[in-house]
Amino acid sequence: MTVTYEIPAGTRIGHVHLKVADIDRSLAFYQGILGFNLIHRMDQAAFVSAGGYHHHIALNTWESKDAPPPPKSTTGLFHLAILFPTRKDLASALRRVLDHGIKLDGASDHGVSEALYMRDPDDNGVELYRDRPRADWPKTPDGGFTFTTKRLDIDALLAELE
Repeated sequence: MTVTYEIPAGTRIGHVHLKVADIDRSLAFYQGILGFNLIHRMDQAAFVSAGGYHHHIALNTWESKDAPPPPKSTTGLFHLAILFPTRKDLASALRRVLDHGIKLDGASDHGVSEALYMRDPDDNGVELYRDRPRADWPKTPDGGFTFTTKRLDIDALLAELE
C-alpha cells in the first residue's frame, strides 16, 4: 500500500467513548478510583475529564445497559491508554488502584514507557502509563527507536511516593 497522506504530527486522540452496563459502577472506577472529574451527567451517559477538558472518556448505556462484556475472541477495544505526566503521578495512580483491590493484568517496561494494565468494571482493558523522555528511548543501530517488554519493577515505581 502506498502512503499518499500523513496525518499531521500534532494530531492527538481526543477522547474515547465506551459502552458500559452501569453508569454508576463505571463512574466509581473512572471517577472514584482513577480520579477523573465528572464534567456532565445525563440519564444514560457521563463525561469525565482530567484538567477541565470537555471530556477524555465518555460512558454510555444507550445500547448496553445491564449487558455482559463481549466475548474475548471478538473484535473491539483492546484497551484505552491513560497517559500520566510524571512517574510520580503514575505511582500515585498505582497506589490508588492497589488500595481499591484492583488486580493488575500486567506491568511492563517498554523502554519508551512504563505501563500498568488492568480491567474496568465492564472488562475493558485499561492501561495507565507514563512516557520516558524521548532522549531515553532505546535506539536501533540506525538511530530509530525500538520497543521492549520487560517486567516493570512495581516496588521501584511505588518508591516514587516516599
